[in-house]
Amino acid sequence: MIASPEQIAGIGFTSQRTRSRMIRRLIDRGIENEALLQVMASVPRHLFVDEAIASRAYEDVALPIGEGQTISQPYAVARMTEILLEDGPLNRVLEVGTGSGYQAAVLSRLVEAVFTVERIGSLLERARRRFRALQYHNIHSRYSDGGWGWSSHGPYDGIIVTAAPPSIPEPLLEQLAIGGRMIVPVGEQSGMQALTIITRTRQGFSQYRECDVKFVPFLSGKS
Repeated sequence: MIASPEQIAGIGFTSQRTRSRMIRRLIDRGIENEALLQVMASVPRHLFVDEAIASRAYEDVALPIGEGQTISQPYAVARMTEILLEDGPLNRVLEVGTGSGYQAAVLSRLVEAVFTVERIGSLLERARRRFRALQYHNIHSRYSDGGWGWSSHGPYDGIIVTAAPPSIPEPLLEQLAIGGRMIVPVGEQSGMQALTIITRTRQGFSQYRECDVKFVPFLSGKS
């Protein structure tokens, strides 16, 4: 099935006017990348959540998507993407934690190819249906434990991790290209995590902490 222009455009609480309010809030919070803002204004976030809560899709909140997982709030998606693209366009990006598919959809309009892995099969199948319906042809997905990454398509210019591990999985570091950047929330689930930015250099890895965030836990295995 191909999503119709009417479905993509939305009505009422999912209309372009509602999306424009979301963009103004992102700008007020400091998001400056014009290309990113244009993409987030065009990607139909209401099609990445259940119809029952579609009216809340453009609020700046995380929303449930089933299986104990959430679609990240628009600001978190925007800020992580903006950091990833700080040094200019990227070719290959790995996303760990496909979830609803929304983050991958945003990335797909800004980079050459997105590789995304998800450990929960039911979520991945729903995301794949959305990618097909919305014709996001440069998103490649895999059912896999996120801690393994996707080495056969690496190294990656950028890696975004959308769940919080207590420490950074070694395979993800190994799959980051020289000069590449990883964005990952790190910390225990008892409190906030630190949004951590890691850059790989020829000498090793450098990192800094951007801000405190709250993400779902990074789990191992497939389900």
